[in-house]
Amino acid sequence: MNLKNLLYQETVETQTFKIIVPKKAKIMRIDTFIKSQISGISRTKVQELIERNLIIRNDENIKKASTKIKKDDIITVKIPRLKRLRVEPENIPLEFIYEDDDLIVINKPPGLVVHPGIGNRTGTLVNALAHHCITLSNVGGEYRPGIVHRLDKNTSGIIIAVKNNIAHNLMAKKFEKREIKKYYLALVWGKLKEKSGKIINKIGRSKSNRQKFSVVFNRANKGKYAETHYEVLEEYDFMSLVKIRIITGRTHQIRVHFSDINHPVLGDTDYGGRIKRLKTLNERHRKIANKVMDNIKRQALHSYQMEFIHPTTDKVMKLIAPIPDDIKNVISIIKKE
Repeated sequence: MNLKNLLYQETVETQTFKIIVPKKAKIMRIDTFIKSQISGISRTKVQELIERNLIIRNDENIKKASTKIKKDDIITVKIPRLKRLRVEPENIPLEFIYEDDDLIVINKPPGLVVHPGIGNRTGTLVNALAHHCITLSNVGGEYRPGIVHRLDKNTSGIIIAVKNNIAHNLMAKKFEKREIKKYYLALVWGKLKEKSGKIINKIGRSKSNRQKFSVVFNRANKGKYAETHYEVLEEYDFMSLVKIRIITGRTHQIRVHFSDINHPVLGDTDYGGRIKRLKTLNERHRKIANKVMDNIKRQALHSYQMEFIHPTTDKVMKLIAPIPDDIKNVISIIKKE
């Protein structure tokens, strides 16, 4: 059986399997039995078919994957064949951190857009995933298969994609309930007065630029609660390396929060982390900063670690993405100078 068709979304026809349980068959779960009988199908896919009432035993819909088979059972499995996704698969190189039947975790490079949008239908992470994966969830829509969360274009690091709708819904709930621990590393301007702490301020659309965000103090403005924890790992003459954990996941949250406390992320052109900060430095530090700027062309922000319970296996997951070369080079330059 060729499961390549399962990368697609809209049903065009259904492939049907009828299986009769042999008299000498061992008693086992129905998902395990079906997996042994149909080549290439996973237990997760069986669970998805059960939820869609596409697995029938003796004229009755199966309700649980744990249902035990019986001898002479007639099991009908209906597998939809689907139309191609609107996302064009592209052979874009990716760095894989982890992969199984449910999840695929990527160390996203800076500059890679997560999903297609107006003006960029190709060259995105989703296009690359469509090339690599046999299946992707479609809960997020036809242009966002597999995507359960996102990173800014110029933020590097861990991003999790999902291969089926069951795992997608479970992971979405984990993000919603804040059950996934998300850690970042950032180079920020200046030395923070408190070496560890919390930034808790509402974030909303900027009134002056609707493409940007800002901290909201006016009660009439419906900003969203945002909470960021930080710890200073290293300090340099005019910069700090900070470990960050975001409790909420608002758009541009880290960049907005650190800009608001006058420590914008290095290289962040939207929130005062590039040219604006150079004017505050003395001549010697400005020369070093210019050299730093020549070695990084984006905000120095990296999603380096995530911790969560796997949505289907309950395994404790701790995933780490190595620090990218551009941030390592900047740290090396600052230390050397």
